[in-house]
Parts: sequence; structure tokens; C-alpha cells
Amino acid sequence: MRVIVTGGAGFIGSAVCRHFILDLDHEVVVLDKMTYAGNEASLAPVASSPRFFFEKHDICDGDAVRAIFSRYQPDAVIHLAAESHVDRSISGSDVFVKTNVLGTFTLLEAARGYFSAGKGAKDHFRFVHVSTDEVYGSLGDAGLFTEKTAYDPSSPYSATKAASDHLAKAWQRTYGLPVIVSNCSNNYGPYHFPEKLIPLIILNALDRKALPVYGDGSNIRDWLYVEDHARALQTILTAGRPGETYNIGGRNERSNIDVVRDICSLMDRLRPASTSYHDLITFVADRPGHDMRYAIDATKCETELGWFAQETFETGIEKTVHWYLDNPDWWEPLRRRVYKGERLGLLTS
Repeated sequence: MRVIVTGGAGFIGSAVCRHFILDLDHEVVVLDKMTYAGNEASLAPVASSPRFFFEKHDICDGDAVRAIFSRYQPDAVIHLAAESHVDRSISGSDVFVKTNVLGTFTLLEAARGYFSAGKGAKDHFRFVHVSTDEVYGSLGDAGLFTEKTAYDPSSPYSATKAASDHLAKAWQRTYGLPVIVSNCSNNYGPYHFPEKLIPLIILNALDRKALPVYGDGSNIRDWLYVEDHARALQTILTAGRPGETYNIGGRNERSNIDVVRDICSLMDRLRPASTSYHDLITFVADRPGHDMRYAIDATKCETELGWFAQETFETGIEKTVHWYLDNPDWWEPLRRRVYKGERLGLLTS
């Protein structure tokens, strides 16, 4: 199989590329603009493979995208390219609208032209549009997001992802493009850009810096190990039904403060210091519009497709902390030149 992976140099995208090439022997064409969050080092394990191809282009560039479809004749697309950090969307929403909405439209149109022309392996061509559980808004103390949950996005990021989901579904219903939509819970694991909660806490702890926790830390997320997500996307690509939506979750609900405390306990054990890392926990002003709880019901993916998350949060977070401790060559350049751990998403007048 030859698959275009948009955003393939990002966190989830690079995990998909490594899984598809190293474990499944697929050919992968990475289409990535290489923004601050794109990192060629995340693709180093597969970069020398004859099954790996790289195209540096913006998904908003219709001519470039159409040329890539024509050149590579893909069997499938996994669309992961997106601006993805909620905090950055609060203070700079324009790029989120351009990439997440207009970029998705451009990609869908290119795929529609390619598919309608009967190019490639038309009978099994698939377009997997990868989205987030944040499109559903905030849960109360009980209940889970299902594929039938109404959309209720809270942030500029989740609003643009909701818009792109609707575009993808409309292109399936109107034009017959074989689109499948997935909505996943919070990912974590190796190669995660340091602006996100888990790598930020690990790296701040190593530097003996404050470990910032928004509000009182009671906000809850369902955590999904990124390699489990990569396996899920392969399963959805090969066994999922066009026109369907599949929720992907790890069944690992944790409050933010418990996540931070778990990391501190692991750091105390794996990299002991003169005082406990728990002493570095610092509560800071909450994020504007911060959703209280997300939790995915992954029953459809589990029962219909036979996919189950393999990692518990306990096993996945220990693997993650070990990886950051063992791979400073990957994250140190990012901390020096790209993101030094500063607070993002503050409202400006």
C-alpha cells in the first residue's frame, strides 16, 4: 500500500510513518509544511528506507497537492496535518482557520479529482480524516463521547477541527469520496513536541523549573499512547467503512494534577534529586474556555474493528518518561531554538 500522510513530520504523523514502514512495509509519502512542530528527526528511523518519500509543501497549495497525487498515485490518504495546540489558537487563531479548514478543503478537492478520474486503486482508495475529541466540547462528571455526540467546540482550535470534520463528511455524502473520520483522545508518548503537557512537565522537571498546572488541576483527559493510535489508524484504514466515524480512546481517564504527580513520582525514582519533583508543582491561572472533562467511548472501534489500546496509562507514561530521559539529542535543540517552556495562549488586549 502507498499512503500519503499529511503532517507526517509531526507527533502523531511520525508515529504513523514509523509504524507503516517499519512494521507493515507500506510505502509512505509525507506531505508536511514543516512548521515549528514538524521535525525531521522524528522521521530518522525511516528516512533511509526506500519506502519513504518526503514532500515539503503546504496543504493549502492546491497545485502542489494535486501534483503529489498525480506523481505518487496513492492508495490512501491519512490526513493529520493541522495546527493543534489549544493555547496557540487562543492568541493566534488565523493560522488555525487557514490550515485546518482551508487546508482540509484543498486536500479533499485534490483527492476528489484524483478519485473521480479513476486513478490509483479506486476500488479500495480511502481518505482517513483524523480529528479530536475536543470537537464534542466538555463532559460533565459522567458519560462518554460517542460517535453520535453533538459537536460543541469551545476553543478556536476545536472549532476549526469541527469545521474540517464537517467538510470531510460532506465530501463523502455529496461527492462519494470514500472518507472515514476518526476522533481521538489526548495522545502522548515519544517525539511529542515540548509545548504539550506531558513533555513540558518532564523537561521542566529535568531543568528543576516550575511544573505549571492550570487552575486546580482537576480537568480530566482520556490519554491514548501514540503508538496505539497509529495502530488504530491502520485498522480504520483497512477495515473501516467509508462514511463512518470511529472514536479512538485509551480508556485512561486522568486529571491533569494526577498526570503531573505520576510524572513526578517516576522522576523521583528514575532521576532522583536532592528534593522531590513534587515540590516543583505550581498552580497557574487557568486557560480561557478550558473544557473540564473529555472521555472517549471506543466501543465501536473495539467491537467492529477489533482494535484495543495495548498500553495502560501506567505502562505508557513510564515508557514516555524513559524515552525523554534517554533522548536529549531529540528534544534539546527544540528547547534551545524553538520552544523554551514559556506560557502560551494568554489573552492580549
